[in-house]
Amino acid sequence: MTVLLVGYPLAPVGPDAVGGAEQVLSMLDEALSRGGHRSIVVAPEGSACAGTLVATPAPPPGAVLDEAARERALCHHGSAVARALDRYPIDLVHLHGVDFDRYLPEPGVPVLATLHLPPSFYSPAVFCLERPRTFLHCVSATQRRACPPGARLLPEIPNGVRLEHYRPRRHKRGFALALGRICPEKGYHVAVEASVRAGVPLLIAGQAFGYEEHTRYLQEVLLPMLRGPGPVRRFIGPVGLARKRRLLAAARCLLVPSLVQETSSLVALEALASGTPVIALRGAGALPEIVEHGRTGFLVEGVAEMADAMASVDRLDPAACRRAAEERFSAAATAAAYLETYRRILREG
Repeated sequence: MTVLLVGYPLAPVGPDAVGGAEQVLSMLDEALSRGGHRSIVVAPEGSACAGTLVATPAPPPGAVLDEAARERALCHHGSAVARALDRYPIDLVHLHGVDFDRYLPEPGVPVLATLHLPPSFYSPAVFCLERPRTFLHCVSATQRRACPPGARLLPEIPNGVRLEHYRPRRHKRGFALALGRICPEKGYHVAVEASVRAGVPLLIAGQAFGYEEHTRYLQEVLLPMLRGPGPVRRFIGPVGLARKRRLLAAARCLLVPSLVQETSSLVALEALASGTPVIALRGAGALPEIVEHGRTGFLVEGVAEMADAMASVDRLDPAACRRAAEERFSAAATAAAYLETYRRILREG
């Protein structure tokens, strides 16, 4: 097969990518190349891929990602998709961006679109596309249930992580960890409040992209909360794969204080693969599909319960966390499910 993988226009892809969609795309790019197939990737400059990169211009460092920047990126992305289809014998296009309907190819080649984000984040039109041979699917049962009634969806494919990248550590350190994209809906201020209440040191790692709301949240909300009395609280910025692995293995727990309906959580899966329990807000979408309450972490309501759970994680077995990742969340199983979906679409086409 020759598959065209298309990422979000403003997010580079690769093993060190921050976003879950970008990490899944990178995993599929590797799986296709390793399996003897051909992978073509449309993504911004600076992306790292195993297959052939069709690069689009990347915003300069520090650029404000406003509506004008987004429109420029969409234009470049649409041109790159058309260029790739013209140059390579593409069998199937696999779209991963939240705005995929803006650069959907003309009818012809079959298209699969993975919905990585809550259904409300997408244009309502994507759930009733009239383009032939165009297929949508979710990454969790929770996400599927939130889709509009009557939406035509293939069976969901749960996310997985590269288990070989993560190893449990024999001795944990005392800090809690929160990790991911820095923006208001991820709720890092909740993690800070819980760490202060519990008296547990907290490290926050991640990247605030150039959207005005995100940078304002970092500068005006999160960073001021890290100062003052109480346990050590630090923001350490973006981390690559090597440092992320060390942090996840050493942390006493991972905090997922998201305030939105998460469709999955790759960082939670990475924590479990590292033998680290996960403490998540119960209402955070699909997290109850990942965290086994009282066994691989805790599902909590609000700051007080999160603080209490941080004091209780020592009684959870890191080996149970690792086993859960091995049994339920391997990248190999996820990649195999995607490749079989590709084959089924091509057979039925």
